Amino acid sequence: MRRERRIIGVFGSGKEEHAERVIPLARWIAEAGFDLLTGAGSGVMRAAADAFVQVEGRRGISIGVVPGSVHDGDYEPRSGYPNPGVELAIYTHLPLSGEQGTDPLSRNHINVLTPNALVALPGGAGTVAESALALRYGKPIILFGPPESFRRFSPDLERTDSLERVAEFILDALREPPRLAMQ
Repeated sequence: MRRERRIIGVFGSGKEEHAERVIPLARWIAEAGFDLLTGAGSGVMRAAADAFVQVEGRRGISIGVVPGSVHDGDYEPRSGYPNPGVELAIYTHLPLSGEQGTDPLSRNHINVLTPNALVALPGGAGTVAESALALRYGKPIILFGPPESFRRFSPDLERTDSLERVAEFILDALREPPRLAMQ
């Protein structure tokens, strides 16, 4: 019998971990039996992956989408990628991020299109870009952190500082049939 994988994307700052939120979130994702997808880097991505893989008896895996580039036929992942908490690295030739996060050469499209639901923690231009892509593609996304951390994000996105609300949002999103709005 084939079991459909349910993937939760977690993204945020590539520098700050926001451990007080991301560690309980990643543990909840693991304990709920879901897979975790991150951008495979530092900060929130590493804290989430590390917390996720530390949950004993979990059924899900830690997936990381790795930025990279090809020069003269040689592939090179971005330095520092993937982080040690990534169990399944998806290596891409897509080098762009940050301010260029919505560009077709950014791995952010994969980060957003792959998961069933997304959780954004406070972050910079790359996190804002991933959130914009989630809206563009009609993917369920919730912002998790203090509301003042999300001033640069679309007002159309729900903001919460409650892990319980994030869990409820994810479970509700998984009950809905998947939809993609390609714009």
